[in-house]
Amino acid sequence: MKLSKFISYFFHPINFSIIGSVLFFLLLPKHIFKSQEHLMLIVIFLGTYAFPLLLLFLLKKFGMIGSHHMVTIEERKFPTLLFISISYIIGNWLYKSSLVDILAMLYFGYGLTLILAYIFLYFKIKISLHTAAVSSLIGFLIYFSHFYKINLIVFISLFFALGGLIGYSRLVLNAHSLKEVFIGYVIGILSQFVVYGIYIM
Repeated sequence: MKLSKFISYFFHPINFSIIGSVLFFLLLPKHIFKSQEHLMLIVIFLGTYAFPLLLLFLLKKFGMIGSHHMVTIEERKFPTLLFISISYIIGNWLYKSSLVDILAMLYFGYGLTLILAYIFLYFKIKISLHTAAVSSLIGFLIYFSHFYKINLIVFISLFFALGGLIGYSRLVLNAHSLKEVFIGYVIGILSQFVVYGIYIM
């Protein structure tokens, strides 16, 4: 139980976008000036990690959510809309830079995942954002590997294993049903493939 709690907190959904961005710059086969890379990472960190973390803290402080994991369906709605906006703002900014338009797809994919997660809330289904986040990163790594013709099988395999561990921890904690964990996983990876498919059309 303690291990499952640690996994759920350490691999919180908001961590995966910055993980994906760092991996992108580490593995990118083309050259980008370090000053540009650092600026992008700082903006991404502030927009997708620091600001959402502050937001979650404030929502919890004012009683709008019970925990940072947004347990109930109602308390998920407002934060999900905000995270959708953040994803598309960051994605649009990266896409317009033209240097890292593939990285922009990661954020558009996350945005689509969150839109679908929001729709599911109205059907009384709160999909696992934990598994959606890790599977989104997996989908991104798959088409990142395809686009640049580089072998990322080790990273992809590691995140598949991590995804299984995260999904199991959510079940152990009774945070989600097996259906919600599975739907989250499927939506996350498919959303990434959809945006990549549109990008290469």
